[in-house]
Amino acid sequence: MVVFLIRTGIFLGSAALGLWVASLLIDDVHLTVGGFLLAVVVYCLVQWILTPFILKMTRRYANAFIGGVGLVSAFLGLLLASLIGDGLSITGGVVPWILATLVVWLVTAIATLVLPLIFLRNRRQGTGRQNNGAAPA
Repeated sequence: MVVFLIRTGIFLGSAALGLWVASLLIDDVHLTVGGFLLAVVVYCLVQWILTPFILKMTRRYANAFIGGVGLVSAFLGLLLASLIGDGLSITGGVVPWILATLVVWLVTAIATLVLPLIFLRNRRQGTGRQNNGAAPA
């Protein structure tokens, strides 16, 4: 259960980081302080619900596009997060939407690979210390 909670926190944190980095790098991506948490939660829920569905449909009808599933779900997450609440807005046409999708997808992908190594490493090391037979300090 603890690992599930840590992974959920990592997922939320990586989404928050991705949205924040996109707002820093792309002039037409705006986050409000009050709505930021709602935007992160909506983005994560959309990713969590739609990614398996998009992957299933892609496998069934367009197997060659499986690599793009993350980008499609990132775009849909951004779209719905911008429509629900006022935490996220992307203006300026198609280019900011494409750039925001790429940035958020890339940052969340890197964060979901790196953050578990950081946060779950201590858990694994703690387990290893208990089983190494050494006397407690």
